Amino acid sequence: MTKIDEMGARAKEASQEVAALSLEKRNAVLKQIARLLEEEHASIESANQKDLATAGDLTGPMQKRLTINASVLKGISSSLFSLIDLKDPLAGPYPSWVHETGFKIVKKTVPLGVVAMVYEARPNVTVDAAALAIKSGNAVILRGGKEAIQTNIALATLIQKALEQEGLNPAIVQLIEDTSHDSVNELLGLRKYVDVLIPRGSKGFIDFVVENAKVPVIETGAGNTHIFVDESADQEEALTVIVNAKTSKPAVCNAAEKLLVHEAIAADFLPKVVAALMEKGVEIRGDQAVQAIDSRVEAATDPDWETEYNDLIMAIHIVKDVDQAIDWINTYTTHHSETILSENAANVAKFMQQVDAAVVYQNVSSRFTDGFEFGFGAEIGISTQKLHARGPMGLPALTTIKYEVFGEGQVRN
Repeated sequence: MTKIDEMGARAKEASQEVAALSLEKRNAVLKQIARLLEEEHASIESANQKDLATAGDLTGPMQKRLTINASVLKGISSSLFSLIDLKDPLAGPYPSWVHETGFKIVKKTVPLGVVAMVYEARPNVTVDAAALAIKSGNAVILRGGKEAIQTNIALATLIQKALEQEGLNPAIVQLIEDTSHDSVNELLGLRKYVDVLIPRGSKGFIDFVVENAKVPVIETGAGNTHIFVDESADQEEALTVIVNAKTSKPAVCNAAEKLLVHEAIAADFLPKVVAALMEKGVEIRGDQAVQAIDSRVEAATDPDWETEYNDLIMAIHIVKDVDQAIDWINTYTTHHSETILSENAANVAKFMQQVDAAVVYQNVSSRFTDGFEFGFGAEIGISTQKLHARGPMGLPALTTIKYEVFGEGQVRN
């Protein structure tokens, strides 16, 4: 049995323990984690500095996403208390009914069992995933990227310490410290122990997991996110939304990557939006029509339209109407978050109905696609598929159904 097999076996055993815990006990563990994050912040920040020292090939926004400091830890701790305040995802009342022969059927909500997380340079996911797993009664196996390995080890050690302080099995949360491709490949085949696997990272990374996993996968994360500025848009409002969606945190999956502009307002609006974005350090790429209007724009290539930059880069395309915008988005979308800036009710309704994405916005920044912002506490990811869960995945997404049947000797004819 390999080391990862052993982790799987321990997780399977631990999943039975955590599934039986009371809500009070699960919340007590989360409180302990929050307390330890405050008490041991110096050791976590020190581990994070080691990761940052070896992360020179990451872009500025990605390095920022990797960084763990006092402010970030405070935000993580706050999200834990928000999660504590949420109701128990396993609690009833459960729907029930009686069969014609007299036995009772109860539709009960139960944990998934063992959840595996594979993710890249996002150390906050270590805490978010562990906390959501504990609150929903699941065990979790974590495999982070090499960029954040020292931080992830520090955080996972802290979480296991909290579990032990509450008298619980530390195998409820385990971290794979091997950052080689072999460890990912082995985890993807751990069907005997893992009930569901959730990847978070770049489109290429997620595609690799989906294509190679033998365990069930919930596809998440990649965000080639569009904003369409309709002819009727309030242009001042549109500028504010676009700048926020692109620049407030460019390395995340809910940041805007592409901008579509209605041809009727392009000559007036494009110079304004290009200036506003460039002021924030954004590199602008565009098609020939965009370049003809604003010479500051660099030429876009075909790969640009399907690329998730995770950086201060944005590509702009001019469309003739809402129908062309919808067709363009449905061609290049990663089904994450898409936005229309418009005051035309008919165009908004058409966009909302026909755009194939987990979250569709009118006059709102896509940066709100987030479990915390949607009121779910922490999130385990943004599902971009349609089965089981879609959009920000909070506690209910980590549960499933069990039917319990109670009878008095009934048999079927």
